[in-house]
Order: sequence, then C-alpha cells, then structure tokens
Amino acid sequence: MVVSDRFPGARAFFFKLSAPRPTILIVALAARALAAAAVRAGYAPLIADGFGDADTRALAAAFHRVSADAAGGLDPASCRAALAALRRGRAPIGLVYGSGFEACPEHLTTLAPSLPLLGNIPAVVRTLKTPARFAAICARLGISHPAIRQDAAPDGFWLEKQAGAAGGGHIRAVPLGHAPAPGHYLQRRVTGKPISALFLADGQHAMVLFFTAQWSDPAPHAAFRYGGALRPAALAPTIAAALTAAVAKIVAASGLVGLNSADFLVREGDFDLLEINPRPGATLDLAPGPVFRWHLAACRGALPTRPPMFSAAAAAAIVYARQATRLPAAFDWPAWTADRPLAGEYVPAHAPLCTVRAAGRDAMRVYARLRARRERILARVEECATARAGQECRAI
Repeated sequence: MVVSDRFPGARAFFFKLSAPRPTILIVALAARALAAAAVRAGYAPLIADGFGDADTRALAAAFHRVSADAAGGLDPASCRAALAALRRGRAPIGLVYGSGFEACPEHLTTLAPSLPLLGNIPAVVRTLKTPARFAAICARLGISHPAIRQDAAPDGFWLEKQAGAAGGGHIRAVPLGHAPAPGHYLQRRVTGKPISALFLADGQHAMVLFFTAQWSDPAPHAAFRYGGALRPAALAPTIAAALTAAVAKIVAASGLVGLNSADFLVREGDFDLLEINPRPGATLDLAPGPVFRWHLAACRGALPTRPPMFSAAAAAAIVYARQATRLPAAFDWPAWTADRPLAGEYVPAHAPLCTVRAAGRDAMRVYARLRARRERILARVEECATARAGQECRAI
C-alpha cells in the first residue's frame, strides 16, 4: 500500500494504525473484564483464565485455560505452564493478575519471574488477606472492622469465612458453639448496606474512582454469594468522605498499588470495613475507559490528576443457572451480556451462566432494567434447555 505524502501526517497516521499492539499477560479466575479493559487501552492480551468463556477467547491475542485448585483459586502449576506457552515467541510488557491468588500470593512471583508484576507484591496481598493481620491494621488505624476469632462461636451472631476466598459463596452463618474449619475463621455478623469502593493506589496515596451499592444472590449453601453492583451508590457526603479516608489510611499503611477495591457495610452515620481486595475486582466493568492504563501507571507510582466524573449510572450482575443446562449452538447472546459460555458447554446448577449489564441516566431505572435482563436470560436459557436440539430456541 502506498501512503500519500500530499497530506501532512498521513504516513505517521498510517504507521500508527498498523503498528502492532503491545502484548501483556493477564491471569485470573475470570479474566474477561480485565481483557476488555486492556483491549480498550490498546493492548493485545495474552490470557490465562479458569473459565474459557467465548468472549474472553475472542478478546485474546492468545488464550490458555487453567485449572482451579482445591480451595477454589487457580492452580499455580497450571498457571505457570499456561503463561510459559503464551510467552513463547512473544515479548509481553508484564503480568497483570485478577482473582484466584488471594490464598496463595507467594506464587505470584513464580508465574512469570522475568517480567514485571503489574499489581501488588505477594507480601502486601498476604498481609491484607490474612484475617488476623488485617484486623490488627484496622485496629491500629482506628477503622471499625468486625471482630474475628478462631475458636468456637460464643453466640449465634457469627459468620464463618474461608481465608483468601472471594465472591461470597464461601460465607455462611454458624450457630452457637461452632468452631471454624481449617483455613476458615469466624467474623462477627454486623448490619449495614453493602458498599464497595473501587480505588487506585500508588503505594502511598489513594484515589477513589467510585462507590457501588452491591447485593447478594443467595443459593442453597451460599446465602451470601455475590450478585451484582450499581454505580453510583447513594451515600451521604459525610459517609463518602469517611470511607475515602479509611481507604487512604489502608493504602498508606500497606503500600497498595494499582487498582483495588474495599468492601464496607454502611449504616446511618457509621460503617465497618470488611475487607480489601488487593487486585482489580468485580466492578471493573463499571469503570471508565482509561482504567487499565491507570492501573499500570499506578503500579509504577503515578495516579491520574483527578478522579473521573460520571453523567450516567451503570450496573452489572452475575446470572447463575437455576438448573443444570447445556447451551445450544443456536443460542443468541444479547449485546448486554458478557462472560458467555461456549456453545454446547455444560453449566451446572447454581454456577455462573453469564454477566448482564445496563446503563442509563437514572440509577433506579438502570437497576430495574438489569433485573429484567437477568430474568430474560434465565427464561430463554431454560426454554432452550427444554427445546429439542435447540430448534425452538429463539433470539432474545
């Protein structure tokens, strides 16, 4: 192709368009949201992921599916093999990780040891995901955090949680006298509205990008399973300021970098900090376009000059299968879905089926639209499951 010199900048513009995108390794239990953010930022993601959804594979410059471990995270040996294969013949700029390593952060530096780890170092993750250490930090900083214990529950107001787990499916209420299982602990049950803060950190300072209201989607044996999130959360300015101050204290005390989230329970004029997720989290889909570049810059010590401003509301929710199903090839996924299983893939009952999203000017209308879309997907999936060979499965 000949690029004309008659137009100033035409040759530079052409070569900018045709230049290969820099590659970057991404590993996570569910990597689609990180991969989409990387693509928006101009990167070609090399993805190791535990689900292997169709849209994750479509976003990837190269893809390998990895195995889960016994605790529900990612198996380190499987990840190392996948990342080695993804790197072969390529020169990625670094490794970004998502969920799947909270219980074994020491493995993070072994996944791609010759590449920069673009996220929190294992020592930071270990400190914040060890219940006793995190509780001690909160006590020292004067941040309210529910009491924890390793011995039997003295009354019926305790939750059992798995250390290093994510997603809420591991949490259950326990009766008087219950002692936590190995690898678990008890946390005092407190009341409040679930609120999460998505924030950037540079090792010393924090910038909260937004707050979301969150909800659970209970299932048998998983009463606190994560359901979804709505941005913006309806918070009084004084509470928003107090939550922001708590995040800033945690960052200064722990050295957090990059994109992270903080989970709170908020009451009238008060709150408890439940946990810190020291990696990009569940609300990444609700973040602005430059968020992946901001994550990389924050890992290197630079925060944006100002937080983003939003003119619209947005929400995302996980849709869980109500019954075991195998999706037919004829199933037509709407544009407002993500994390789509491969055609013909078996989805067990209560397993994640997909993500649904919605956006608009009014937060409550967005939430209602999201709930309606969730029901539409479930109804159509169940209809397709009963249709012979998918022949009666119509588009949504």
